[in-house]
Amino acid sequence: MISWPDLGTRVTVRYRRPAGSVPPLTDVVGRLRAIEPVVRIETKRGAVVECACADVVALRVLTDAPVRTAQIRALEHAAAAAWPGAEQSWLHGWLLRAGNGVDYALPLDISANASAIPAIVEWYTRRGLMPRLGIPDRMLTPPPGWHTEHTEQVLVREVSRVAPAPPEPSVPATVADAPDGTRWVGLSPARDADGAQRPRWEAALAWGAARGATRGYVRVPDTDTDATALAESLGFRLHHRSRYLIPNR
Repeated sequence: MISWPDLGTRVTVRYRRPAGSVPPLTDVVGRLRAIEPVVRIETKRGAVVECACADVVALRVLTDAPVRTAQIRALEHAAAAAWPGAEQSWLHGWLLRAGNGVDYALPLDISANASAIPAIVEWYTRRGLMPRLGIPDRMLTPPPGWHTEHTEQVLVREVSRVAPAPPEPSVPATVADAPDGTRWVGLSPARDADGAQRPRWEAALAWGAARGATRGYVRVPDTDTDATALAESLGFRLHHRSRYLIPNR
């Protein structure tokens, strides 16, 4: 008997082909999208392969493929679009935002480098704000003279479409598109995340799915073990980390 993992898990499935086929068995590798009424696997190229559950003879759960820097940048673009700030400006490949709890600069364009940091400092100083840099994994080497204020994990999962459309979620959630075309639903969990929040997180994911999101993400402080455990119990897996830096005084 096959023991199926959560939807969205990366798997390899061996199944029987129609009678008389040569060879009689074949394999498919991809994301598990459905089990009923038929097994559906979405391949790396976006094709969907279907087979009857009774025809599956073997299944193996695979580790997630390594996350590319371009994928990190695309997700961070979507997250920034969801929370634009009261004021924002592009400066030499950096997105500078102020207000609405997003007072930090992100190196979102591939052209961003440390040479823009003095101008970034000036931009925030003129507004009476502490200059802060948000540096996702592999996008920029942290500059000297700055130290890490805090670090957060960005965890992701696949999102299944639902019907009918759910009501507005009680957990803050946003939907935004990444440059690669992926539509993301982002969750902003309360600081006291625990098992009691599970239905609210699930409702927020369903709300996003009803608005076309196919993937979801949640940002969790590295030190928040409860929120991390809750995210993982819902099928979220680590995508990357981001460090938030302030100047040494």
